[in-house]
Amino acid sequence: METSLGFGLGGNRCITTVKGQEIRGGQKEPRLLSLIERSGEYMLNVLANPDAVVKSPVPQLSIPINSHFNVVQEAEEALLIDIPINSSCSIRVCGDSVPDLQLQLPDDERSQSFLSQLRKAKQQALSKSQSLGRMDLAAPVLDKGLVPVSVQSNSITPAAALPVTPIINNAKTGNPNSSKPGNPFITDCGDSALALASDFGFEENFCNALKVEEKKNHQNHIIAPREPPPVPPLPPRRSSSTPAAVLPPKDRPHPPSQGPSVVPVNKDNHRFPTDRSFGWNESPTYMSNTMKQLFSSQSGQREAMIKYQLVKKEKEFVDIQNFRLFTGTWNVNGQSPDSGLQSWLSCDPDPPDMYAIGFQELDLSTEAFFYLDSSKEQQWVEAVERSLHPKAKYSSIRQIRLVGMMLVIYAKKQHKSQIRDVAATSVGTGIMGKMGNKGGVAVRFVFHNTSFCFVNSHLAAHVEDFERRNQDYKDICARIIFQLPGHTPLSIVKHDVVIWLGDLNYRLFVYDASEVKALILKNELRKLQEYDQLNVQRKTKRAFTDFEEGNINFIPTYKYDAKTDRWDSSGKCRVPAWCDRILWRGSGVKQLNYRSHMELQTSDHKPVSSLFSIGVKVPNDLRYKKVFEDIVRRMDRMENDFLPSLSLTRREFTFENVKFRQLRRERFHITNDGQVPCQFGFIPKLNDSQYCKPWLHADPCEGFLEPNETLEIFLEVYVSKDSVTMLNSGEDSIEDILVLHLDRGKDYFITIGGNYLPSCFGTSLDTLCRMKKPIREIPITKLIDLGEESFLEKEKSRVNHLLMDSAEMEDKPLKIPKEVWLLVDHLFTKACQQEDLFQTPAMQNELQDIIDCLDTSIPDKIPGSNHAVAEALLVFLDALPEPVVCYELYQRCLDCSHDSRQCRQQISLLPRSHRNVFRYLMAFLRELLKYSDQNNLTASLIATLFGTLLIRPPPNLIGRQNQQDRQRATDFILGFLMGGDEE
Repeated sequence: METSLGFGLGGNRCITTVKGQEIRGGQKEPRLLSLIERSGEYMLNVLANPDAVVKSPVPQLSIPINSHFNVVQEAEEALLIDIPINSSCSIRVCGDSVPDLQLQLPDDERSQSFLSQLRKAKQQALSKSQSLGRMDLAAPVLDKGLVPVSVQSNSITPAAALPVTPIINNAKTGNPNSSKPGNPFITDCGDSALALASDFGFEENFCNALKVEEKKNHQNHIIAPREPPPVPPLPPRRSSSTPAAVLPPKDRPHPPSQGPSVVPVNKDNHRFPTDRSFGWNESPTYMSNTMKQLFSSQSGQREAMIKYQLVKKEKEFVDIQNFRLFTGTWNVNGQSPDSGLQSWLSCDPDPPDMYAIGFQELDLSTEAFFYLDSSKEQQWVEAVERSLHPKAKYSSIRQIRLVGMMLVIYAKKQHKSQIRDVAATSVGTGIMGKMGNKGGVAVRFVFHNTSFCFVNSHLAAHVEDFERRNQDYKDICARIIFQLPGHTPLSIVKHDVVIWLGDLNYRLFVYDASEVKALILKNELRKLQEYDQLNVQRKTKRAFTDFEEGNINFIPTYKYDAKTDRWDSSGKCRVPAWCDRILWRGSGVKQLNYRSHMELQTSDHKPVSSLFSIGVKVPNDLRYKKVFEDIVRRMDRMENDFLPSLSLTRREFTFENVKFRQLRRERFHITNDGQVPCQFGFIPKLNDSQYCKPWLHADPCEGFLEPNETLEIFLEVYVSKDSVTMLNSGEDSIEDILVLHLDRGKDYFITIGGNYLPSCFGTSLDTLCRMKKPIREIPITKLIDLGEESFLEKEKSRVNHLLMDSAEMEDKPLKIPKEVWLLVDHLFTKACQQEDLFQTPAMQNELQDIIDCLDTSIPDKIPGSNHAVAEALLVFLDALPEPVVCYELYQRCLDCSHDSRQCRQQISLLPRSHRNVFRYLMAFLRELLKYSDQNNLTASLIATLFGTLLIRPPPNLIGRQNQQDRQRATDFILGFLMGGDEE
């Protein structure tokens, strides 16, 4: 709608007017803009007091509309983007002998009509000027949208004294419904920008407004470079020391003062922002590899965003093609292959496209038990490769083994070039997580455009231990993380297709073997499966909740007499069960077969296989190129029009009464309340190499958000052996500040506070020997820190001052810590004949109860099972800040491991508390070996396990410890177990 008021102002004719606001120094002041025609000449009048126009219409500023006049509709440059209800558009006006004006007009039809009239007036002015007739200095009218123009302000307002960031003057939309033929200004701003907004997924809000709420973007409006942020609030502190992460204002580095920067322009006139200098809390030097790639350069940011958009538009350029996947699992009970595997691996007439084959109990030897090499690994790999389908040629993709668990992946040779981003990892869930006799191995890769993850696991044994199997499953899910260069860490569930196979060890809730065998003879498998523990756990959502499993039409695969098809006839007479399973999750997965292979009799288990048809996303090259180019083209136009914004539901967290090895979690939500996809990540503070302290973790710690998308972030506090000593001694506390960085945006500070309850776990032996009461009753200021100095030096300098003035301490220290005595005494009196002692992991709740008991009391009886007490002893030894055999004697002990006399001599050099604990433990372990028939312990197994705990390398040598060093540590302990301590 065009408005011609037509009233005269001293001979002038007012063509149209519009109310707006001028932005001066970050403040908004009301203005009335009038287009005036006088004797064929046009001018733009800006009145300071719009309400007084009728009484005294005297212009504050009059700008001639000639060849030097220009008006540019521009995008807001802001740190936070919001979409208010009443939106506006921004323009910049410049002309002869006047300062540049930054104005805001209502984003409505009247404003667009006013801008159209200005453009017409400018065109008429140009047509009258022959000298400037061929120069296109008018507002942009290109078909493909406004040409970005960099404007440098020479305003005399106070803001002009500050460095000014060049404005990227891409067109901003008006009301799309107001676009008309013959008005290219409005068409370009409306239709093209709206289409662009629709493509990036926020078209619903785009038409409402493109104005940034001033109170959110004021701190980053057009001022560059970025100033250091204010000191973030500190959590309550018990210490007066200033954390290294937060410097006093006078000590903070300030970015150098810079004048107006120049925006680089490419050959297509696309402008990109110059790289923003890193502030005091976002040094790129200490970022992870992933964060460096995502945040350190504009190209990295751009590439990540393009990948993100390609994922969103994947359906536009992929076709679904079906491929056949053969999966198999077999617990081979430590046996070597004694026959061909063709009846298992080549049982189908047509060759599969890929194989995923998992083994359990590949090697039951002590050497394999502790992550060492296994001679049987190669035997089984060769047996597998000989038995792959003869109608196709296969290439090995990946192979991984953890003790007895092995996973091998093969694919047809013609598919290998389409497989990328291959990675493998493993997790031990055996006792302390050190023993890999139970746990999982996993391989992931991307085939065409579909990501696959294969997990082979061996879960806890014994009929009654289904809760421990559930715990193993959750541990594997939580701890298997794939680290790929240039990618965020990937968990199991972050894949399109997941295949989980293995000896899951779930049994039947029927304890009479004869009853089960009778139902099997009657082929009443469906009835029997109602008592299957895995089915029950899935239905009650305690494990494998999101996984599917096909119908089981084969008899149980466990347990048989080796080399036969007879059920277990040993004295234990195990109840038959479907221990060996294959499950999956993901779309496009169809199970074609699920079967066992009774003809293979090598083991007490039968192998199981499943054949799948899986829909794989295969890119179409032509459509992919078109989508890719479209994304790049649209990003070029949008790059600087909008800046990201987040809102957080919480910024302060308190973790009360944090304990050793007890996971605590809090959560908050972040929402992208801006208009563009945003990229976020936690970044290190100044002088820090990690974004948080070792006991803290954010999940996820980086990622993308679309407009209006909300993401839940968990903050996890877990005090492990690596952080417990500093917390016990008071040198660290549950206090930290996280910096959540928004790419091209601001930093958000999240404050962490709380208190930690000291534990005897992670406290030195000498300190514990001098404590009469439980550690929770001792003031933290009395606890001893062995810190950075060597143990022996501290013995000399501090031993006479260790809590000697406290009434609760005896003048003469105990020979060994009471905690060690309580644990060993329990095992000596109650667990010498316990089956699989030191080989069966404990339930975590039992282990936590034992830790709490030792920290808070001197109990007459330790709670929990014998396995839990055994693991508690191992955890205690592993958490010691200085191992039983002190770091200073580590190398000497290894060097003399072949000489028992020299070994005893080295032990005699240990400090008193360490020497006593070592001899006490050796006496106990020698006693355990007397019951090896019942507890299944061997001298080699005990020496290997305790050798890793009692003789640990100093921190600076951990990465250089090799297999020979571990073997020498084992030999050192073995000498005391077999020969005794004669001294």
